[in-house]
Amino acid sequence: MSKTLNKNYPLPMYYQLKELLREQIAAGEWQVGDMVSSERELSEQHNISRMTARQALKELTTEGLLYRVQGKGTFVAEPKIEQKLTRLTSFSEDMGTRGFDSGGRVLRLELISPSTLVCRALQITPDRQIVLLERLRLAEGEPIALEICHLYFNNVDKLLNENFEDHSLYNILRQQYKILPTRAEQQVEASLCSQREQHLLNIKEGSPVLRNRRVAFSQWERPFEYTESVYRADRYVFQVELGTA
Repeated sequence: MSKTLNKNYPLPMYYQLKELLREQIAAGEWQVGDMVSSERELSEQHNISRMTARQALKELTTEGLLYRVQGKGTFVAEPKIEQKLTRLTSFSEDMGTRGFDSGGRVLRLELISPSTLVCRALQITPDRQIVLLERLRLAEGEPIALEICHLYFNNVDKLLNENFEDHSLYNILRQQYKILPTRAEQQVEASLCSQREQHLLNIKEGSPVLRNRRVAFSQWERPFEYTESVYRADRYVFQVELGTA
């Protein structure tokens, strides 16, 4: 698309403007944190109505490319973290491949009795004890996700002595317990944050989140982990590669 809008083009004007702004951000004409042109400036620059400019900015804000500050303007947001669902990785490994400094604040680490849902996911009976590990996951010091892991394997109670603040769960499992994560069954759905999630993830009330439920299997084809994760939708996106086979 050219740097100007074309009123004879079949695409709506707001959509043309939205894609033009997207290109300018991708090209680095506006950096993260920069204030973009206002509705009035865009309408004058492209000879369009302010309503058209407002719709373009609104949609880019909804997509997470921009964010608004009341009384100040509209700014370029941090790019979303993209995770491919074609390979089983931990949060720490995923952040490491992107050059981000990852971390985790442990909120709960205890031995508990599993719920019916967790028993079904981990294929265990209710008389077993599991380890519950709840962590707030950080990227460059910023809260990105809330994870609640339910873990079961032989001598699982030894996990209570591990340091999960600065270490990857999967690395600990590989190195200390010889458990190799090989595959997972995963579901992702969109939702709105709860009050607790809003507080922990430092997002606005009613913000959209991505809920991820995963059952991970070891090299023995036994489920060892059932995790429920809540990701900030403004900072995270899941990518799936599809084929025709």
